[in-house]
Amino acid sequence: MNYVGQEIQDFTVKAYHQGELKDVAKKDVLGHWSVFFFYPADFTFVCPTELEDLQANYEQFKAANAEVYSVSEDTEFVHKAWAETSEGIGKLEYPMLADPAGKLARAFDVLDEDLGQAYRAVFLVDPDGVVQSYTINNMGIGRNASEVLRTLQAAQFVRAHGDQVCPAKWHPGEATLTPSLDLVGKL
Repeated sequence: MNYVGQEIQDFTVKAYHQGELKDVAKKDVLGHWSVFFFYPADFTFVCPTELEDLQANYEQFKAANAEVYSVSEDTEFVHKAWAETSEGIGKLEYPMLADPAGKLARAFDVLDEDLGQAYRAVFLVDPDGVVQSYTINNMGIGRNASEVLRTLQAAQFVRAHGDQVCPAKWHPGEATLTPSLDLVGKL
């Protein structure tokens, strides 16, 4: 199924966030951009490198009016234990969503049912709860937070300027394109 342009389903999950346990629901992700960052499991190998890379870029995500939500099939208690035993994970400022029943992973169609783990997936969701971009990687393929941020910024620009599009490697402040017959065959 193609999720671009689709509204996310209603949900409520537990989360671990900066030493506290809380609920996060669909209503909490509306009104700002959301980055749902699925990963296979806590206490693993590639996952902490990705989550720490997100943290290293977190201020830029916040400046772009976006919240990061990391999601795995672990419980909120496992997230807490991981944060307490890993220096890098302990520094995360964004919520770690707990999805032990696989409800979110199934809603986004990223659950490997045999393993009970989510694929490495990123969903960029606009303030109205509509998916604007997503990527899904196999378990062993780590992602780059800078590219997630760049894609988010491009999605935001296109949403705000519907008559313009962002070329490859575009960054805020760089030239965009206005589609027209005059450009056909000239790029």
